Amino acid sequence: MKIKLFLLLFIFFISFSKVSLSHEKSIVYIDLNKIMNHSTAGKSITSQLENNHKKNISKFQKIEEDLKKKESEIIAQKNVVSSEEFEKKIIDLRNQANKYRKERNDSINNLNNQRLQATQKMITLVRPILSEYSDKNSISLIIDKKNIIIGKTMLDITNDILLIVDEKITEIQLD
Repeated sequence: MKIKLFLLLFIFFISFSKVSLSHEKSIVYIDLNKIMNHSTAGKSITSQLENNHKKNISKFQKIEEDLKKKESEIIAQKNVVSSEEFEKKIIDLRNQANKYRKERNDSINNLNNQRLQATQKMITLVRPILSEYSDKNSISLIIDKKNIIIGKTMLDITNDILLIVDEKITEIQLD
C-alpha cells in the first residue's frame, strides 16, 4: 500500500513539474558571429579595421621599397667604397630592416588588439539587449551557436536580436 501511494505521488510530482516548465522557452541560442558580421555596428567595426589595415599596408610597402632601393644602392657601391664603409652601410641597412619588422609587428598587434576591443565593446552593448529580450520572452538560458552541436531552428533567436541591435546600436567607434 505504501509503495503504491509513493509511486502515485512520485508520478504526480514528475508530471506537475513538466507542466509548470512547459510554458517557458527555457533555452535558446544565438549566432554571435552573425550579429558581429551582419549588424550595422559590426559592419562599421569591420570597415574601420579594414581602413586601418589598408593604411598600414601602404605605409609598410613604401618603407619596404625604400629598403630595397637602399640595398641595391649599397650592392652597387660594393666595389667603389672601402670595406669598412661598406660594412657600416650594411649594418645601418640591417638596423633599418629590424626597425621596419618591429614596427610592422607592432602594427599587426595593435590591429589585433583593436579587433578584440571592438568585439568586447560590441558584446558589452549586446548583453543588455539579450537580457531584456530574455526577460520579455521568459527565456532562462541563451547559448552561443558555436557551442551547440545540433538544435532546432525555432530556438534560434539570431534574426530577432539582429533587428533589435540594428535599431539600438548604429555605429561603434574604435579607439
